[in-house]
Amino acid sequence: MDDERRKRRRGLLVTVIAGAIIASAAGIGLWATDTKPFRDSYCWGAWQENSGAEFLGEEVLAEPGTGRWATESAPPAPDRPHATCTVEVASTSAGGGGDDGDHGKVTLEYGAVPAGAEERRPWISRNLHGSASPLPDGLPGLVASDRGMLVLPTACDADGRPVTVTVRSEGFTMGPRSTVGRLLVDAANRLMKKAGCAPEEELRITSPMAKVAERSSPADTPLCRIPGVTFAYDRTVHYEEQVGTVGDRLQTCSAWFSARRLPDEPAAQFVMAGEPRLAALFRGLPEGADKGLVRATCDGRETVFYGDVRPGLQGHGQPDDRRVFQNFVTSVSKRIGCATGGEAR
Repeated sequence: MDDERRKRRRGLLVTVIAGAIIASAAGIGLWATDTKPFRDSYCWGAWQENSGAEFLGEEVLAEPGTGRWATESAPPAPDRPHATCTVEVASTSAGGGGDDGDHGKVTLEYGAVPAGAEERRPWISRNLHGSASPLPDGLPGLVASDRGMLVLPTACDADGRPVTVTVRSEGFTMGPRSTVGRLLVDAANRLMKKAGCAPEEELRITSPMAKVAERSSPADTPLCRIPGVTFAYDRTVHYEEQVGTVGDRLQTCSAWFSARRLPDEPAAQFVMAGEPRLAALFRGLPEGADKGLVRATCDGRETVFYGDVRPGLQGHGQPDDRRVFQNFVTSVSKRIGCATGGEAR
């Protein structure tokens, strides 16, 4: 009897091992840390459940009646350079997808920057916002707790425009900037493979975030402490400013205004970009000091100076909006070592 039991146990062990080998050969992975046999993935497999970001973890599902689901478009492809995915976390007890309870959403998008100036300017305002900090390790992108943007290599360009991966959240923050950076890089590596433009080596973040944007504050004079960027504010309106990164190859400044029970409205955006892939984001926009975009050659590299004053602040520049932009170009070019403002063209 003992010999028979031992034989049965050996047979069962062999069967289990053989099953594991077959599963491994078929590319099926078992996650030892999960209570269920397979870990859920989202957005074409770019993000895994319990992989670090809070909205992908089990904690957000602790409340009874809370669910998480994703909605995906078709993935990008060489002939389809655009894709969108949303991951939502919401109370499902009311049966309405979170309309009557807590609801948060993260949107991941792959695609070329908008072609038209009217669409591109709000895109720049959102993705090069002063609240975002530059990614480390030379990656051309920025991240904040509620947004992130990464410009992909030129091999991914579509219709003559750079392609980016962007992520933004509504209803909650995604976590520290380092977490958002990892979300961006994981998505970029996955989607570039789908689109057929992935580099030989995957993008990686190995260094900590070196620069973190300041907190927002009431708009001051001069705006974002940039000499000459002066506005006469309407004191009946509450304006906020965000001093963003201030470096040799990137400087950002954002201003917006708010009213009770209304979403914030962008008021002004100023950007200096001397990194090639970030500078490419402005390609195709109308150029000239009167249009808020000039290019200069500073220390042998192309540098873009950009200003966009929105309707809520237009006409408030001192002495006028065009002079404010020219003051921005002069002040920043002098700070980065282009004392004459570069060779504007």
